[in-house]
This record gives sequence, structure tokens and C-alpha cells, in this order.
Amino acid sequence: MGSILKPRDREFVKKKLDSELESQVRIAYFTQNFECEYCEVTRQLLEELTELNDALKLEVYDFERDRDKAETWRIDKIPATILLGERPMWVRFFGVPSGYEFLTLIEDIIDISRGRSRLSPQAVEMVKSVKEPLHIQVFVTPTCPYCPRAVRIAHQMAVENPNIVADMVEVIEFPHLGQKYGVMAVPKTVVNDKVEFEGALPELHYIEHVLQALH
Repeated sequence: MGSILKPRDREFVKKKLDSELESQVRIAYFTQNFECEYCEVTRQLLEELTELNDALKLEVYDFERDRDKAETWRIDKIPATILLGERPMWVRFFGVPSGYEFLTLIEDIIDISRGRSRLSPQAVEMVKSVKEPLHIQVFVTPTCPYCPRAVRIAHQMAVENPNIVADMVEVIEFPHLGQKYGVMAVPKTVVNDKVEFEGALPELHYIEHVLQALH
């Protein structure tokens, strides 16, 4: 398999990381050698990415052999990527973070290195008020230009509040979940298996919809 990142993309990402990263970010990746069609390409993408900056550390775990680690980070399917900063945050990707979602991965890494999101002060206030567990799943496809907005807001919510677990789920790779949640269009957000909505809503509207799961 040749290089995934094109030279131009590599140069752009390297410059961005060099100028914007503030501290080390660990990328924990869960894989296995069989029955995982997208595991190899995800690993290669993450390896190419972590080569671009010394502050990025890739940790590769086997989904079966490292069961304790998988349980710690509540990983129930693969390929799975979780970004880890200096304090606990639940920013997770299930499936290849490719296409439009690759930039989401980069922006998330920068947020985690800074220990803060880029949500507006009003949005941060709303998010920090969450005292109960919230599990946000955002279903996407790599070719959907509107999906990153929804994933980014969900992930930024997780950066601001450890009670929030936010997942990007690539629906083509997990068709059984697409079926379970009736994903007919993307992005589709499902919160605590209770509230669901479609579309890339403006920041505050998106958060308001998510918080309905607490009522």
C-alpha cells in the first residue's frame, strides 16, 4: 500500500501541527489482524500522521489481547481511535477518520493539546452544566461535507466535560448500527439512545438538541 497522505496534505498538516499544538497528545488505536476490513488503512493513516510531529504518540492495542485497555476506554467495536490529553476526555472515532473527517481529527488533536475547545463562552457554559453521563454518537460518511461540523461540536463538548462521551461512527463500516438507529441521512446524531436528530445544526441549537436527552 502506498502513502495515504498526499505530499501537499502532509505539508499542510505538518505546518498546522507545528504551529498550533501546545502539548503531547496520545492516540490510542484499537485493531485486530482478522475480520476488520478497515483496520489496516486506519493504522497506516495514524502512523503517517504521528510521523509529522513529535508531540503525537501512537499506541496500538489489540482489541482481543488488550481487553483491559478496551474496557477502560469502553471500546466495543473496531477500528477505534481515542485521543488522550493531560486530563480525561472521551473523544473517539469508530472507523477510518478519512475524507472530510480527517480535518476533524486534526482539529480535535489541537483542542486536546490545548485542553480546551473552541466553543463559544455560552456554549461552554451549557456544556459544563452537564452532571449526568451523555453518550453522543454522530453517524457520518467520509464524503459528507456537513458531517464534520456535527462531529466537531460533539467532540468539543467531550473536551469540555468528562461526563460526555462523543463518538464519530462511520456508518458504511458499521452497517448494523446504521440499521439499528435508522440512519437514512448523515450526519445523524443519537444521544443516550434516546434523542436523535439529523443535520449539521448551528452550535447552540446542536447542543440544545443534545441536552434534551437529560430530560
